[in-house]
Amino acid sequence: MTGLAGKVRSFARYIRRNPSLGAGLGLVLFLILFSGVGRLVVDIENAYPLAAPPNQPPSWEYPFGTDSQGRDLLAAMVAGTMLTLRIGLIAGAVGVGVGTILGFLSAFYGGVLDTVIRWIVDVLLTVPGLLVLVVIASTIRREMTVEGMGFVVSILAWMWPTRTIRSQVLTLRERPFVMMARLSGMSDLEIIVKELIPNLLPYLAASFVGSVASAILASIGLEALGLGPMREPTLGMTIYWVIYYSAFLRGLWWWGLSPITIIILLFVGLFLLAAGLDELANPRVRRTV
Repeated sequence: MTGLAGKVRSFARYIRRNPSLGAGLGLVLFLILFSGVGRLVVDIENAYPLAAPPNQPPSWEYPFGTDSQGRDLLAAMVAGTMLTLRIGLIAGAVGVGVGTILGFLSAFYGGVLDTVIRWIVDVLLTVPGLLVLVVIASTIRREMTVEGMGFVVSILAWMWPTRTIRSQVLTLRERPFVMMARLSGMSDLEIIVKELIPNLLPYLAASFVGSVASAILASIGLEALGLGPMREPTLGMTIYWVIYYSAFLRGLWWWGLSPITIIILLFVGLFLLAAGLDELANPRVRRTV
């Protein structure tokens, strides 16, 4: 217990030195609790059409109001926040996972493999990503699911992680501790797993958070065009229905206010979290007081 209490106190002291990390964690945890605890007190079935009277303004019965499809917007936000986060987590995990593997292979082994990976990444980075995602999402629009949207967004989510992780590995592989590991007889795989990855964990965490934010932004863009899972109450699909039914022109301001507010909170939280992790990973900007 003493050791755990000491770790908690150390973490609290570091949060005070790194307010961006603390604020980002607070906002993201708040949204996770909003969605998680909300499921215990709100009937998620009300997030789907014909569950409530349409076009009702915020009231005690419907705190966020209802939309023209007869959905309780509080239930839609509770369900949609977690669904949108799931899309970002799937795409971010795939993107950073593939990018980490390719970045390590390219930088650590070099040679022809490095040339091929760099060439592929450089070529694909010139391709308009949103256009490619629109074409792919349009092709499978009728079968689109939340998980499918995550994998669609992840198709192009690995390129920037590959490039940035490769640059980090290039700097680490010449460090003295890697040389000592080679002299001690460690294999390449052991050096990567035991020496390089632990040193890159804060950077990988920051890259993952950034990839999640980028994936959520891309998914919201696709969904706002009507290319997402049509039946699911994700934040992006709610924005699509706001546009489709001209909610603001009809005076239904509460319909668009709820998803826009949650999206803003989500992106601010992820930005601050990524900034805090970047400070942890980058000694040049790390605070000492």
